Amino acid sequence: MPDETARRIDAWLARCTDPATNPCQGMAEAGLFAPLDRYIAIARTKAALTERTGLIGIGAAWGGRQVVGRYFIAAYANDAQRAAWLGSAASVAISEPGVGAHPKHLRTRAELDGDAYRITGEKAWVSNGLSAEVIIVFAITAEDADGRKHYSAFLVPRVTPGLTLRDMPGFHALRPSRHCTVTLDGCRVPRAALLGALGTAYERMALPFRDAEDAVGTFGHLGAFRWLVARFGALQAHADDAILALGGMAALTAVFAAGAESVVAALDAGRLASAAPALIGLRILAADMLVRARSLRIRHVPGENTAIDVMLDDLEATLSIASLPRQMRQARLGATLMEG
Repeated sequence: MPDETARRIDAWLARCTDPATNPCQGMAEAGLFAPLDRYIAIARTKAALTERTGLIGIGAAWGGRQVVGRYFIAAYANDAQRAAWLGSAASVAISEPGVGAHPKHLRTRAELDGDAYRITGEKAWVSNGLSAEVIIVFAITAEDADGRKHYSAFLVPRVTPGLTLRDMPGFHALRPSRHCTVTLDGCRVPRAALLGALGTAYERMALPFRDAEDAVGTFGHLGAFRWLVARFGALQAHADDAILALGGMAALTAVFAAGAESVVAALDAGRLASAAPALIGLRILAADMLVRARSLRIRHVPGENTAIDVMLDDLEATLSIASLPRQMRQARLGATLMEG
């Protein structure tokens, strides 16, 4: 990892008494909360945090804050909004209970109320919401006669009356990264809270955001596999088949790193669409590498090893998130090739 990144992580770890429970402690003092202006810098630091700590959730919590700031606030906010919120802890709230992020089924609405908007609804699976200073809320601001909904995004400060955050029940993977629900009970925000153009937020912001998030997310997997390779190298019995399996994992990790670098470079260059097949391929490769890692654990690391088991379970959890939409993308790629 770059010397400056390593120095900041060292400075953070020297201040943080319990990274697995409270990773934010000492991050500001170590310079880790300074907003980064390139996705590749965010991605590499995310991988480094995961590799150093052995916890995907730490890289996810830090990286989520950085990506939301880079993607939404740096790119879509006006000067006054950037001055107020760039560098602050921000989360994005799109999905809703029971319906996910499907635009046909979302219900949260924002209605004009004099010189303000009044937002009512409930959001779910909001990453880092419990520590956020501002929540970027997607809400319906118009609906056509045929039922087509038009969405806008709003910067809703955590202290807004009527805003309630609750820990997401029944989800304990990826700790210490946390998810929450957000209830908006007539939350009133000024018109100046509108982020970007009115009525265009889903198409312009929400849809491309998943790809950007996935691209940077590959570096969370990269940090995890680098940690596993090092841990297996230190702990496994040096039988010939173990050495062969570990060499294979190390080689695939190098391939994964090269692919992840190319995908995030495309994101920074504004041409992520051209890297869509590579992004799909990285996810398939990660799933295959997870199978190999579990086999190494079962066959060559006898007895209890909580750290490795947590890492393997967290990898599986990250790969299961939004698996259906990702399978659909993979199917579309295959269908395009068959038709072409």
